[in-house]
Amino acid sequence: MDVSRRQFFRICAGGMAGTTVAALGFAPKMALAQTRNYKLLRAKETRNSCTYCSVGCGLVMYSLGDGAKNAKETIYHIEGDADHPVSRGALCPKGAGLLDYVHSENRLRYPEYRAPGSNKWQRISWDDAFSRIARLMKDDRDAHFMETNATGVTVNRWLSTGMLCASAASNETGMLTQKFVRALGMLAVDNQARV
Repeated sequence: MDVSRRQFFRICAGGMAGTTVAALGFAPKMALAQTRNYKLLRAKETRNSCTYCSVGCGLVMYSLGDGAKNAKETIYHIEGDADHPVSRGALCPKGAGLLDYVHSENRLRYPEYRAPGSNKWQRISWDDAFSRIARLMKDDRDAHFMETNATGVTVNRWLSTGMLCASAASNETGMLTQKFVRALGMLAVDNQARV
């Protein structure tokens, strides 16, 4: 077979283009056999706020799982909420990477307790954690609550404990938290709230 130099380059270029297209998945049989499904088609939508800072950008989290026995629902996509008045769908790099945080092996998923003098953390139930916090708060309030000051003026304050509120909570949640701790008599309250 007598092939000129120009014909040889045409044959090589055609062969390389064909194998590259096939290697990238553009084979006609595969393309005609199946259409690509929309990835959020059967997903459950949950709206939430980003937990990283006090801006409180809106999130839409998509999860799959029907909630049946032994079927765990899992989040597989997170994006900004375009209807949220704070961020209007925009997310910073940390908020955009929330999916990695949700599925991280190092994420704390349950309460832990470390006894005084111990170097180990032990897992406890949520009921135990809430009961312990409530008991410690009650004991401290009973021991340090002041009804009146030195001059006899009614003050009803509890100065030995303070409250650090969640920065990513909504304004309504912040108001309820403020009312709760003020009703207990706390004066030291800090909240990195959105303005």
